[in-house]
Amino acid sequence: MALTLEEANRGIQGAAAKAGELNIKVSIAICDGGGRLVAFQRMDNAIWASTFGSQGKAIASSATGRPSGDMPDQKVNPTLGGIIAAAGGTMIVGKGGFPLRRNGVVEGACGVAGGTFDQDEACARAGVAHF
Repeated sequence: MALTLEEANRGIQGAAAKAGELNIKVSIAICDGGGRLVAFQRMDNAIWASTFGSQGKAIASSATGRPSGDMPDQKVNPTLGGIIAAAGGTMIVGKGGFPLRRNGVVEGACGVAGGTFDQDEACARAGVAHF
């Protein structure tokens, strides 16, 4: 079963609720297993760059099936750098992206940007918990 818009919106609501608890403004992106955007929300007054950060973290997490913050530095792992380049530079390595799994299969990912790395990670984890 593919990730639905309803499920993606639940993930956004969970991440946004956590951002509210942390008193931060973020952008939240939910992508499918192929890295394509399913749902997106930019909170009022979130920095504009967070739109790119949230989507890039979600794409990276979906592509690798692991948290975007767990990926090695591109300088240490040139293969990852090559994959990022081949993907057109859309993937972003850094805390704030978590894969969405169903029955062990990566069906997408939640990416968050706009807070500190740790805040982004907390919000993305909350988004995944609502999937």
